[in-house]
Amino acid sequence: MVRKNVDISSNVKLEGRAIWTLSADGNNKVYGETTRKKRGDVWRRWDPYRSKLGAAILRTKKDPAILFPSPGSTVVYLGAAHGTTISHIHDHLCGKNNKFSGRLISVDISPRCLRDLNHLAVRRPGIIPVFGDARKLESWSYLVPKGADWLFQDVSQAGQVDIFITACKRFLRPNSTALLSLKGASERFNEGGDQAIFLETNEKLLNSGIKIVESIELSGFEEQHMLFHCVI
Repeated sequence: MVRKNVDISSNVKLEGRAIWTLSADGNNKVYGETTRKKRGDVWRRWDPYRSKLGAAILRTKKDPAILFPSPGSTVVYLGAAHGTTISHIHDHLCGKNNKFSGRLISVDISPRCLRDLNHLAVRRPGIIPVFGDARKLESWSYLVPKGADWLFQDVSQAGQVDIFITACKRFLRPNSTALLSLKGASERFNEGGDQAIFLETNEKLLNSGIKIVESIELSGFEEQHMLFHCVI
């Protein structure tokens, strides 16, 4: 779906198939992304081929703004990796010097990823890197004492749906947004292939009491992936 120019927020703009976020860190790039200057501001182009959330923003059939957390809110990101998507969320959620007072709890189990996230956090206050297992919430849940308003999960391991449901019920306040990026190949074998896995996931989420707003197919950007946009 190609849209005309849309201002998702003051810090996020959608121009056709290009997503731009207002840099919270000036001219500094995170992953070699394209930047441009406009009226003294630096804007960073969000690469949807390196970000499931970026791909979902372009693929959703609904208003892409509803995929975003509110600036200044508390969010949990499971599977933060090297910080590509984290950096763009930070532009929107926190802004320069965290002027919006956002909190971005960024969890990953890889020491190498945590090193990159720590470097990112130094320049981008509001990012809280966590070296932790998405399945072992109690080891780091003290960082979210009052709950969260938005959750994103992108972990490539078996049991993704169970991890997601547990995290949503543990952290999210009522009427919060939760996004699950599901990789079909990471789940147990199913004779029906990825589509059967996606249908099974849909049923499991609904049975858990989680409402599905939209199931967003990411093929073309990320093969064997579906992003489930949910509300708790």
